Amino acid sequence: MNENPILEINDLWVDYDSLPVLEAVNLEIYPHDFLGIIGPNGGGKTTLLRTMLGLIKPTRGQISIRGHRPQQGRTEIGYVPQYSLFDHDFPMSVREVVLMGRLGKKRLFRNYRATDFTAAHQALTAVDMLDYADRQIGKLSGGQQQRVFVARALVTEPKLLLLDEPMASVDSAMQEGFYEMLVRLKETMAIVLVSHDISAVSVYVDKIACLNHRLYYHGTKEINVSDLEETYQCPVQMIAHGIPHRVLKEHADR
Repeated sequence: MNENPILEINDLWVDYDSLPVLEAVNLEIYPHDFLGIIGPNGGGKTTLLRTMLGLIKPTRGQISIRGHRPQQGRTEIGYVPQYSLFDHDFPMSVREVVLMGRLGKKRLFRNYRATDFTAAHQALTAVDMLDYADRQIGKLSGGQQQRVFVARALVTEPKLLLLDEPMASVDSAMQEGFYEMLVRLKETMAIVLVSHDISAVSVYVDKIACLNHRLYYHGTKEINVSDLEETYQCPVQMIAHGIPHRVLKEHADR
């Protein structure tokens, strides 16, 4: 590959209370990658994203963001966490929520500049929410709110967008449109999407990794059955109706 990676992870280990959460993780993310990361609860997916952001210090190993440590390189990353808690009655407009993403680009307590409003306009356009710019954020549906939070992450013009379970608050009828929006965004940035939905993710992403403390990744969207079974610690079978995908067989709790 001719392009340099946006993010490089080499032999990453993260411990909590001396217990390993991430073990020997290696990963490279290149411009325009659309990587889906799947795995069970407690397998370290959110920890991996937060370590990429420099919010968690590795026990050992290295992360490089365009040649910089995460604390210096995080300005290259947009992040949408799994849960965005806020008071639905708080009188803040969609535009104001998106503009909050520009606070890192300016001093606190100063007025926003024309460039900030332009960036917010472009971000809302990118997620098809410009028509809702003056609407109170709490009056939107869960799927619309999630698009606004993506716009807030985009307003800094990141090279890499991290999404932690973004479909958790998106109605099933709106999920296809949300995925299609991400495919469009991939034209201008790399995307890492953490999800539990194996079948849906495999349709839209370009590459898939399995994570359960260790990362199983081969640089493609093809998943080995052995990798899935190692990740989920249970048997896996493939079924097909329209689009082939893999599901977990019924098995005894462990």
